[in-house]
Amino acid sequence: MRGKDGTPAETAAGAPEVLLAHHLKQLKLPTFLREYDKVARECARDRVDHPRYLLRLAELELLERERRVTERRIRDARFPAVKGLESFDFAAVPSLNKLLVLELARCQYVAERDNVIAVGNSGTGKTHVALALGLAACQRGHSTLFATAHALVHQLMEARDEKRLLRLQAQLQSVRLLIVDELGYVPLSQIGAELLFEVFSQRYERGSTIVTSNLPFEEWPSVFRSERLTGALLDRLTHHVHILELNGESYRLRQSKGRRPAAEAAARIPATTVLAEGLAASPGPEADAGCHTTTS
Repeated sequence: MRGKDGTPAETAAGAPEVLLAHHLKQLKLPTFLREYDKVARECARDRVDHPRYLLRLAELELLERERRVTERRIRDARFPAVKGLESFDFAAVPSLNKLLVLELARCQYVAERDNVIAVGNSGTGKTHVALALGLAACQRGHSTLFATAHALVHQLMEARDEKRLLRLQAQLQSVRLLIVDELGYVPLSQIGAELLFEVFSQRYERGSTIVTSNLPFEEWPSVFRSERLTGALLDRLTHHVHILELNGESYRLRQSKGRRPAAEAAARIPATTVLAEGLAASPGPEADAGCHTTTS
């Protein structure tokens, strides 16, 4: 048996709280359901009127919904790690234009469909900056997708072999921000280079692309195996572009050098010193004897 509104008869005959919970679930308003009682008590205490009570609940629901959507957008981006600019050491890369990076984090370049190219030595933080800009884009409501150049080419070649290339190309074209990391680390086959060129070409003035590379532009022909193809690619990528230069010592190498003196200092401690310290720390036979008591 069901009531006039379609709810079970036993529910319709129950307490208003049960009906309210049922309706809020049907309307997909979980934050309303979770918070309405607590907010009602707070509003009664603060003498807040009904419209403001509903406004508070609506704001809570909206904030929670936006949080869930942002989390889903970050998952869909397939970041290998979630990193923000707050953890990036700008002082370690003085060649990087910090003001430009902070401006890019506002994501106006995504709205204007501009590109970003980060070029520099291996280990200087290009991927970190790309991830941070990708995270900022997700938080500002832009669909984002991250892939290394090698992995993306592999996906494209697989899709071509399985007759679903057009579907993948449409997906890559539709995201607001595409991040292609580590271009130049692995040489591309001729077919792979042509497929990657198609992706960049299809996104030209339709979406933003971030590319990171350890190679200067003049060495890109060695990756794409064609001066003509590289020229056409750079013509599209650099038409509306922000270039970030990250030059300096590798961050990982710097960390390794920092750990080395400590390891060398530990290795220089004489074995006799370590043995003596160990003996001093262990209890002697007198201490052992003192631990035994007799009872009568």
